[in-house]
Amino acid sequence: TDDGGGDNSTSAIDRLGTDMFAHIFGFLPSKDIMRARLNNKMRLAATITIVPVADFCVDSEVKYNGMAAMASALPNLQHISLRSLGWNRNIKYIDGEDPDEQRAARTVNWTAFDIGIISSFRRLRSLEIDEGAPLNGRYNFLFNFPLLKILRIEGSSFDSKLINLKWDLGMLSGVPMLEVFSCSDKLGDCLTGNINSLRVLKGTLEEVEIYDCHEIQGNFMDLADFPRLKELHLEDTAVTGDIREIGEKDFLALEYLVLPDGVYGGKDYEFQNISDAADVAKAVYSIKKQRPSLLLEDWYGRLSSHSPDWYYDGFERAPLHICLVEAGSRLGYQWESVNNQSCEVIWLDPEPERESSDYEEYIEQLDHIEKRVYFRGFFEPPLEEELNHMSFYI
Repeated sequence: TDDGGGDNSTSAIDRLGTDMFAHIFGFLPSKDIMRARLNNKMRLAATITIVPVADFCVDSEVKYNGMAAMASALPNLQHISLRSLGWNRNIKYIDGEDPDEQRAARTVNWTAFDIGIISSFRRLRSLEIDEGAPLNGRYNFLFNFPLLKILRIEGSSFDSKLINLKWDLGMLSGVPMLEVFSCSDKLGDCLTGNINSLRVLKGTLEEVEIYDCHEIQGNFMDLADFPRLKELHLEDTAVTGDIREIGEKDFLALEYLVLPDGVYGGKDYEFQNISDAADVAKAVYSIKKQRPSLLLEDWYGRLSSHSPDWYYDGFERAPLHICLVEAGSRLGYQWESVNNQSCEVIWLDPEPERESSDYEEYIEQLDHIEKRVYFRGFFEPPLEEELNHMSFYI
């Protein structure tokens, strides 16, 4: 009968164990799991479900309340993004330790939510905090997730409603499984520390991106023996070092490298004399030859404005920057201006053989390079008088 069929169906569902429900829930997004908790067994199953990796974005009061509910109902959530709780609304997270006092005073009457509930998600794999998250001060619990693999933080202090998260690299010891770490700080003073602190993550880190963080110090070579490190981006930090120290057994997995100008041979490195350029370029060349697949994005150096060889050119035609040049497998460097008017290439490799596999690619790229050469016959910047004479014919 119909009644009997209904009873059998109900019995079949009742016979499913908690683990089976948890397995089934593991294929559903978090919103659907919350809706499917129809009885005590399902609610218990939800608490042990490994929630599929998907972006749960806390960008409103409603989403915050959802996160608060999931803290007990779905504690195995794996990804959370903290963003603005709503522009032009007087809501924030409770101030942390050592908050900015002026900001705390301005927001004292705002509605404050407890961000500490995020500590309930002990299986969190990915955490993103963007510049709109209304945080103020130090929150140690944000860096205490034993299974976290991805941490991305974008910081700023341009507006009273934007993030003012204070922390240091030493706090990353609380995320021992971290693989991807990215942090930017537009004003440069919210993140502090020495990159030597990353050594606790030597065995796991694959990507490190720290930029616009002016208080980050140390020597980049402290990361040279990280076996899995593929990307290292330290632009606009106070990190120092010398790329000539990189040996054949250092940074073995590296595929992408951007070093700050405080490093000898780093991006935008300033040298004091035109004659110094060859040593800088050859140092970068050596690293590139050791690792042909290594991407040195937009690398260039420049002649210091304090150099006796420097001169002012209001039209920005003076070729006072050096950059790497690559045509097929052949590498060299050349001087160029801000307007991409270049001197002749100083090749550091011989021309490939006509029979070589990359000869056609080399000729094609060489033609493109030659079209940018304005200062014919010059392998280094012309003197100021020579440039002024040439300007009559530009």
